[in-house]
Amino acid sequence: MFAILLVNTPNSFSEKFEAFTSNQVYSKEQILFVYGQGAPNENLIIRLFAPDETIAKFDQITTDDKGVFHHALLTWPQESTNFPFGTYTVEIISTEQGLSKKIDLKFTSTSELIEVPVERQLNVLVFAPETTAVGNPIRIFVQTTSDGLLIGNTPTELLGTTHVHLPSGISVPLSNSFKTLHQGLYYVDYTPIEEGTHVFHVVAFSQGTTSHGSSATNVISQDLGGISEDLLNLNSVLKNTSDELDILQSEIQGFDTTLKHASSQIDENIGTFAHSAESISESSAQLNALLLPIIASIGLIVALQVTILARRR
Repeated sequence: MFAILLVNTPNSFSEKFEAFTSNQVYSKEQILFVYGQGAPNENLIIRLFAPDETIAKFDQITTDDKGVFHHALLTWPQESTNFPFGTYTVEIISTEQGLSKKIDLKFTSTSELIEVPVERQLNVLVFAPETTAVGNPIRIFVQTTSDGLLIGNTPTELLGTTHVHLPSGISVPLSNSFKTLHQGLYYVDYTPIEEGTHVFHVVAFSQGTTSHGSSATNVISQDLGGISEDLLNLNSVLKNTSDELDILQSEIQGFDTTLKHASSQIDENIGTFAHSAESISESSAQLNALLLPIIASIGLIVALQVTILARRR
């Protein structure tokens, strides 16, 4: 016995095309039945989308003469990386009428005793550098997941309202700048022109569900690389100064040796001068000893002549 759940359809859909599933919550080994009403003997395409929006199952069936169809699409297997727990979507496409119906359902560990809401858990993670400098390009990474699986293909549609809040209060859109690194992984290169805190606000929208994520980067006048370069330049200048001081010290040491040599020469010259003065003093004494008898003899001769002249008168 299956619980029949009516799926609300847009008014633009034809009344001849209706689709249902046997349940909205499934666990392993349960059968997923798809049934409904279409045009007589028309081809229908049934696709089962996994939480990451990849196609997990694909079938093509034909309605009977009255347009009725009933199809066992899948027996739910053991949960795995190919069939993880989460929200799945069954899409039934009418090839003749050009119509389609989508039904969301849940694959969980149990379908009994508890009511499991069929909803999507869309999450956004934003990775941005903590610090950068004005004019220095940075790369912002964004990850989008639904029920733990990476989702999304076109970043302009998935991240259509993403922007950055500048310190001046201006918001700059980034939606057209994102590039795809991998399904669910995107990046954008951004060059800040203002100092202060830049807040990157990422808004993801997928299958009617919106999720927000943000990250902040502090922009300064110069980054650590520039400061490091300045330190290296300063270190080079200090090294050159140290080398010049070593040369000056070497020259001062040579000058000190010259001063010591000159002082020694002066001491030797002073000693020579002193010895010469002593020699002169001795010579003067000897000269005085030789001159005194001569002077005394001259004085005696003069006295005798004065006496003789006095007698003659």
